[in-house]
Amino acid sequence: MNTTTRLLLVALLATGVVGCAKKTRPVMVDRVDRVDTTTMTDDTKPMDDNDGMYGPEDLDSDACLRQRVVYFDYDQSDIGGEAGAILACHAKYLKDRPSAMVTLGGHADERGSREYNLGLGERRGNAVSSALQAQGGSGSQLNVVSYGEEQGTCSDTSEDCWAKNRRVEIAYTAK
Repeated sequence: MNTTTRLLLVALLATGVVGCAKKTRPVMVDRVDRVDTTTMTDDTKPMDDNDGMYGPEDLDSDACLRQRVVYFDYDQSDIGGEAGAILACHAKYLKDRPSAMVTLGGHADERGSREYNLGLGERRGNAVSSALQAQGGSGSQLNVVSYGEEQGTCSDTSEDCWAKNRRVEIAYTAK
């Protein structure tokens, strides 16, 4: 076999290997529990309910503001039921306090692929964000983060447990 044929054969094999390689896209997941808060400013630190930034007369005095979790049906990102009243209360709070910032953490149960659950968590977070904006909250006050199935509150394999993991958590992060 001559040199030209060998080079063509090697080039053809290399092209075949590259063309058949599985293409993966890196997925970025913000993990609040891994954030070093010592280097954060007061505007970006997660708010501790007891740190006095808002005071008991604000977030803790109103029953609807204490409710900071919106639950979803299986494989759904539509907001329904009692979530509307909870979100109306949070939207009013955001409208009255333009400097307030919120992180909306979208979660999913363990069923489905990791990528699908990250997307579902993001859709859920965006649904809550849209509802808050429709009721007076500003888009600049809202940050959506998807955790997918990574931060479940329950690890059993049952419908009751899965229902607890299908949620968006509302976390106030700045005054």
